[in-house]
Amino acid sequence: MSASPQLALNLLQYLELEKIGLGAFSPLDGFMDEAQFTAVVETMRLPSGAVFTLPVLLDVDTEVAAQLKTSSEVDLTYDGELVGRLFPRDFFGCDRAPVARAIFGTDDMGHPGVAHFFSLQPVFVGGRVELIKRAEVGIWHDKLTPEDARTRFAELGWKRIVGFQTRNVPHRAHEYLQRIALEWSDGLFIQPLIGQRRNGDFTPEAVLKGYGALVGDFLPADRVVLGTLSTFMRFAGPREAVFHAIIRRNYGCTHFIVGRDHAGVGNWYGKYDAHALAHQFEGDLGIEVLRLSGPYYCETCDGVATEKTCAHYGTDVAKEINGSDMRRILVDGEAPDPRLMRPEVVAALRGVPLFVGD
Repeated sequence: MSASPQLALNLLQYLELEKIGLGAFSPLDGFMDEAQFTAVVETMRLPSGAVFTLPVLLDVDTEVAAQLKTSSEVDLTYDGELVGRLFPRDFFGCDRAPVARAIFGTDDMGHPGVAHFFSLQPVFVGGRVELIKRAEVGIWHDKLTPEDARTRFAELGWKRIVGFQTRNVPHRAHEYLQRIALEWSDGLFIQPLIGQRRNGDFTPEAVLKGYGALVGDFLPADRVVLGTLSTFMRFAGPREAVFHAIIRRNYGCTHFIVGRDHAGVGNWYGKYDAHALAHQFEGDLGIEVLRLSGPYYCETCDGVATEKTCAHYGTDVAKEINGSDMRRILVDGEAPDPRLMRPEVVAALRGVPLFVGD
């Protein structure tokens, strides 16, 4: 009997395999075939009817695709080690411009999600996968698997669990949203996305150090679980907001916060476009989306507020707080205004590489 052919995965592909195998992308049991891909692009649902808003793809070149087409089973390797198995059932391609417009709302190569999609190899291989072994990928290795998280929440006796997505070090706007969640939930699951990143993004080390300073010293440690999610940002705005909600449902959350311009980039999406799409699927996700307004610091009110809680929205006294601004301040070596980011968080970042590419 001949040995199965091998396919060497890059980091991004490995992380997708791992998330499928661990159940983070449930109900997917493999990389999408053409029917699943088409349904997701056109309807934001799988052929089964389950809501799923973004493609999960395994891309290969045409020569590799030709070799794999004759095999019913393919060994998947990463960094020279066997990590999984693929049972291919479909090989396909697509006209990328209309697909990009459907997913990202644009086919402009200036959009990082579009640029990444166009950079993928020409053939997509669909099929069920098995995760055989988790690779060692350093700090990117998820602290809690979906099963681990659900077990932890059960041990804590939590019934109402709010998930929080971030890719930045914590600032006061995020803390404001987290405290809202803690007011009425049993617990908060903060899960920074620390997978493959762009130059200029905060490093995983910086994000985790920042949250290490926040949880326990300011947020109650017995009501917060800190995890990680090692996947990559698609920058797909509204579609990715719903995708993030689905992932947190699989980790055991009952609620998920979607704030201002969730998973957005530049000016490609409207401020609350993600709220509108999440509302479209309300009651059909298996998790409730908390559509919260974007916090800012109001100099007149002397505190963090939102347009729903403050009379000064849109005026000069309303100072926006966002990760991009915090990155710009820190990269210049300055200390952010303590009203926007806690000095204790800034102190925790000393000696830590702050930005990817530095």
